[in-house]
Amino acid sequence: MLYALLILISLVLVVATFLPMSHIRHWRVRACDFPRLQIAAALLGCLCAHLVWTGAAGPLLIGLLLLSLCWQIRWIWPYSPIHPVEVNGANPEEAVNRPHLRVVISNVLMDNRDSSRILQHIKREEPDIFVALESDTWWQERFDTLDTYPYRIACPLDNYYGMHVYSRLPLHSPVIDYLVEDEVPSMAAWVELAGGERVRFHVVHPRPPAPGENSQSTERDVELLLIARHLEGNTEPTIVTGDLNDVAWSATTRLFRTRSGLLDPRVGRGMFNSFHAGHWFVRWPLDHTFVSTHFRMHEVKRLGPVGSDHFPVLFHLVLAAPLPLDSHPVMNEDDRELEQDTLETAAAQGTDRPSLATMTT
Repeated sequence: MLYALLILISLVLVVATFLPMSHIRHWRVRACDFPRLQIAAALLGCLCAHLVWTGAAGPLLIGLLLLSLCWQIRWIWPYSPIHPVEVNGANPEEAVNRPHLRVVISNVLMDNRDSSRILQHIKREEPDIFVALESDTWWQERFDTLDTYPYRIACPLDNYYGMHVYSRLPLHSPVIDYLVEDEVPSMAAWVELAGGERVRFHVVHPRPPAPGENSQSTERDVELLLIARHLEGNTEPTIVTGDLNDVAWSATTRLFRTRSGLLDPRVGRGMFNSFHAGHWFVRWPLDHTFVSTHFRMHEVKRLGPVGSDHFPVLFHLVLAAPLPLDSHPVMNEDDRELEQDTLETAAAQGTDRPSLATMTT
């Protein structure tokens, strides 16, 4: 009986491993993208159990478990210290002499009414830009006490998709846009660094594929693809940050990176899992900062809990001369098929309405 249960669990894990390879956008399928580390650990446990069990499984099941484990590792190993970094570290001279940008991003959880901990993080870390997500009017009133952040973009909402940007540095041509859904905003602006250089800065928080949200991932996928296509071929220093409601290792995030040309500073450094703050055994990276090749990484770290289901994350970036995209993933046939499928699905569902004409240019 127990061995039959082990076989059943093994087969479920194998199915959960390869199901995301399909273009099915239902939330149950896309949810399998998230716990790849947990699935890999479970696969390893099942594999060991089969090998030591007296009635060992046949070579077919062992082979499927090994293949599944290798497939999961393929997706998550870039976010380990043994993988080469995608964004070079800043050398001491660059860290001192080049313009830099410290960004803290925090999904504060709209219903959370403990503002003291995130405000303490802001005062201690002194970021140049603080990005708050799920922030309503109550949160805006608390953040407005940040006297050293005179430049602001505010969009308080009571639907869990409000967002705010607080900056020590000047923000030029700020825009609040609704790219795909009427109640889900995004933001864009030019940030003027201390040396006078300007950086494109985009903030996104698409709705996730989840019960009570969207049954399909189409809206999220379309929003990310729109921004990526808008930034394709861009030669200016650029940062895209936000809660993407997608993990760093998913096919949709890979498509975003390959199409936009942006880099992930966590590659070769760690996962820096930001969700779920309340469950140590179920965590993955949902809060992202992607950068153009103009940036070097000085520091990235996950900050302490703030009463939200997300941890804040700090990215300390240094502006330097752009580098070739030697380590950046390039568009392959799978990416092109996913992009075409995303656009066709959006057209069929009527979610291809957005125009990027109002985004900062």
